[in-house]
Amino acid sequence: FYVYILESLKFDERYTGYTANLSSRLKKHNKGDVSHTRKFKPWKIIFYAAFEAKEKAIAFEKYLKSHSGIAFRNKRLI
Repeated sequence: FYVYILESLKFDERYTGYTANLSSRLKKHNKGDVSHTRKFKPWKIIFYAAFEAKEKAIAFEKYLKSHSGIAFRNKRLI
């Protein structure tokens, strides 16, 4: 499982998510199949981390979306 951070190529927007198939998920974001990211496409991956357990990936994604996780992301990951 992967936790990833996307950056819009046209707008000042980032998106954090998790998936079992990173390349397929990026294609869905760029095709407009994901409602939350549709209006900011196209996207590129700027960070990803792999996890063996789905639960750990979900927990890390949730952390990265929190206030302290956003600060960590901006200071350490991107």
